[in-house]
Amino acid sequence: MAERNIPAKMNHLCCQICRNLLRNPVMIPCGHNFCMRCIQDQWDCDQLRSSLYRCPECEYEFPSRPQLIKNTTLAEVVRETEMSCNKEQQSSEGHQRVLKRPRSCAETSESTLCGKHDKPLDVYCCTDEQIICAQCASAEHGGHRIGWVKEERRRKEKELRDMQTKFKQTLQKQERKREMMGEMIGQIQDEARKTEAFCESVIVGAIDSLQKHYLSVKEAIAAQEEAAAAQVRLSLKSLEEEMKQMKKRDAKLDHLAHTESNIRFLQKWPSLKLLCDHSFQELSEDPLLHFELTKRAVEQLGKQLEEFCDKEFASICNTADGEEQQESASETEEDDVQRRSEASVSQPRVSRTLAKQKVEPKTREEFLQYACELSLDPTTAHEDLVILEGEKTVKLRSERSKNPSVRYPERFIHRRQVLCREGLQADCYYEVEVKGDKAEIALTYKGIDRKSRTTLSAFGAKANSWSLDLSKHYSVSHNSESIQLTTPPRHHRVGIYLKFQTGTLSFYEVSDSMNFLYKVEAKFREPLYPGFWLGEKCCIRICDLRQSRL
Repeated sequence: MAERNIPAKMNHLCCQICRNLLRNPVMIPCGHNFCMRCIQDQWDCDQLRSSLYRCPECEYEFPSRPQLIKNTTLAEVVRETEMSCNKEQQSSEGHQRVLKRPRSCAETSESTLCGKHDKPLDVYCCTDEQIICAQCASAEHGGHRIGWVKEERRRKEKELRDMQTKFKQTLQKQERKREMMGEMIGQIQDEARKTEAFCESVIVGAIDSLQKHYLSVKEAIAAQEEAAAAQVRLSLKSLEEEMKQMKKRDAKLDHLAHTESNIRFLQKWPSLKLLCDHSFQELSEDPLLHFELTKRAVEQLGKQLEEFCDKEFASICNTADGEEQQESASETEEDDVQRRSEASVSQPRVSRTLAKQKVEPKTREEFLQYACELSLDPTTAHEDLVILEGEKTVKLRSERSKNPSVRYPERFIHRRQVLCREGLQADCYYEVEVKGDKAEIALTYKGIDRKSRTTLSAFGAKANSWSLDLSKHYSVSHNSESIQLTTPPRHHRVGIYLKFQTGTLSFYEVSDSMNFLYKVEAKFREPLYPGFWLGEKCCIRICDLRQSRL
């Protein structure tokens, strides 16, 4: 069979106007070829619309109608291509006389002949991703990107090998990740056992210390018992001696009473009367008083220890929970898993926690280590406020959307204020974005007044709340006293850092850096609830610090 004279890309022999093989091909001055009839019809239409003539392929504009040049070489190539296709078709028909059922262009992977033209399926249309014959390419796939099946097979095999390489690399990474996670489980279990043993030793040591102090208290009580008993015995001995003397005096009085001589009675009476005027000796103090004082002191100590333990152990549990959430969120990437695996070997979790408690953060990344999750509590919001975006945003309700609100017992009645659900009693950091001219960012005890018409229900008006006020200047309010700061607001984001146990509350203006505003020092007695007051046209949003990166 004669060698096929089909180019690698059949669209080079096709007219870009009719999309069929070129008929009487002509070339225009820009170098492109078209069917003579097609380009003449095209330019006839251009003449009716305007005086410019364009190339349909490159859009080049000619000021006048160009002269058409017959491309005899291209016409010969097209003619030979058609003759070659016809010879192949006749040869194929001579060898196959059996009637065949109609087939698609590429019926199965085992079929090597086109179902329409009975020609070899050796052309691949990259545009339609179909295996076709040369006649299909000429008749139905004009203008498409065409290639040989073998060449396309080699290209696809290269893609397949690249894909297999990527899959193997990904599988190896996943395998390493799985191994590290398995090792991490063992490290977690070992670290948990070590932590239990460490905590047990600390608690047992504290119990031993309490036991020693209790023994010293018992010794003190025994000493008090001996001293009080000795005092009472001494008093008892004095009392018995006094009673003996009184009996003697009573006998003398009785004898004097029976004296018949008036002169003798009057002579004895002054000395006897002076002797009888002597009173009993009373105890200097209550011997039970020391025991009562000891019981009160130990009772007070017990309450203080109980409160201290409740707060400290709650802080420890909250710190551990916060670390677990941050670590679980960071486990989605392989690098984070590997970094945590290395860190867990070189530095135990307990030591990292202690380091965090001692080192004051300076950069925003260090503050984000203490990030806490907050959500607004709609049951506390004033009826003029509306909670949006998954309880993260609060703003004033528009007049048209105001409806009768539910009368929650915890709602602020007369001030446009709202609290968060979470009470904070550990080292915590969060950020809020404020849009508007006036707003208040506060922390308060849960028992703040919510129904008073006076300023007593305002943030910062009593000793149970602290507030950062934003207007033309910053100011900090507490217990009806306000301190105006010299720094005017420059950025919309404010960071709040609470160290509950230490008793400090710091405010920062957050931009590319942490700009310190003010630090409050106080002794916090119970959990603090973040709260907000909104001025006109104000909106406050609690920032999601898990994805926050300025």
